[in-house]
Amino acid sequence: MKLALAGDTMLGRGVGDVLERKPPSALVAPEILELAREADLFLLNLECCISDRGERWPDPRKQFFFRAPPAAVELLEILGVDCVTLANNHALDYGEPALLDTLDRLHEAGIRTAGAGADAEAARRPALLEAAGMQIAVVSVSDHPPEYAATGDRAGIAFAELADPLPRWLAETIGGTGADVVLVSPHWGPNMIQRPLGRVRAAAGAFLAAGATLVAGHSAHVFHGVEGRVLYDLGDFLDDYAVDPRLRNDLGLFFLVTLGPDGPTLLEAVPIRLAYAHTRLAERDDAAWILRRFRAACAELGTEVDLAGGRATVVLGTSVASTTSRNP
Repeated sequence: MKLALAGDTMLGRGVGDVLERKPPSALVAPEILELAREADLFLLNLECCISDRGERWPDPRKQFFFRAPPAAVELLEILGVDCVTLANNHALDYGEPALLDTLDRLHEAGIRTAGAGADAEAARRPALLEAAGMQIAVVSVSDHPPEYAATGDRAGIAFAELADPLPRWLAETIGGTGADVVLVSPHWGPNMIQRPLGRVRAAAGAFLAAGATLVAGHSAHVFHGVEGRVLYDLGDFLDDYAVDPRLRNDLGLFFLVTLGPDGPTLLEAVPIRLAYAHTRLAERDDAAWILRRFRAACAELGTEVDLAGGRATVVLGTSVASTTSRNP
């Protein structure tokens, strides 16, 4: 079977304005929909709440607040999204009412969620997906911000300080799902960096040692390389973000992972181009730049990449990611 993975997806602010003026299908090109349909399951990181309620989180240091209109759910349905991860630094931007609205709206649409909930137990609970006779458990966790953490009596995200060793509850969650495939989806590390930090690589190794069969991270807003069965950062999928002229966070990748009886075996990475509130396939020079950068990022981690048919392919190994690095 095939699993589609997309990175940070922000449907508020300028994207939300477009959603209120245009049909949801206008935000993605038809070829993106066709690409998503290649997969049996589709998962992405939703970097916003979906609600028309709530007040901004009362932190004078916080710069960005993302709340999408209810029409955002229609876009996710059009894309065929089966599950979203919510453990990130924007799920609680408009407080508990907006987060609870988000969960209700997604569940009413049949979209599973992981990484946020009405209390800590619910936020930490994996989402269980089934397709092609296989069960996939999705574990979603974020290393920031600690103030967004769900507690025993407050809604929020699954927060953990990610390092080696992992917090006991997280290691037990990963190892106790009983699913055929355990996908850990961490929101980790700082924004706008080109490669994973040493502490991120250490946490990745700990995830695999705890029983994860695939790790797919996000937070940097630019894609990173692959090591073993670790996709360090998926980059961005849809947003209205300012573009860094050097890092080019408007040039990204859409990922397809082939899952077999023994877990993930093959990764396909397809170049995409993010314009303001619109995503399409990347073409010509943009696509060539993306593939070169991905190949180089993987080479830094000792991973070989083949290029053919406008896609990058990686045979996913079984080695645990390195727990040492010169990066801080």
